Amino acid sequence: GRFWTDDYGSADNAEEFPALLKYSPYHNLKPGTRYPATMVTTADTDDRVVPGHSFKFAARLQAAHTGTTPVLIRIETSAGHGAGKPTAKIIEESSDELAFLVRSLGMK
Repeated sequence: GRFWTDDYGSADNAEEFPALLKYSPYHNLKPGTRYPATMVTTADTDDRVVPGHSFKFAARLQAAHTGTTPVLIRIETSAGHGAGKPTAKIIEESSDELAFLVRSLGMK
């Protein structure tokens, strides 16, 4: 976003744009690739990281992925970027992430 251009550059700047493309997760997905199990997390009212970017990335990853490992998206409802998140939501999110890791890594 516009608040991070000092750190990362701007897509509106012709000199900085190629560097942004080089490390863009979305633009570096390659069709026909076996990707590891992935869980994208987002919140429906995040005003720092627009949830639509997470949706686009997850959809493109699902389309590009040729393996059998899951590509999931977890959408926290009635939540933003994290500040002021109730403890119950933090516990739910951490539980989902740990369950995903246990399942994906075949842990018992």
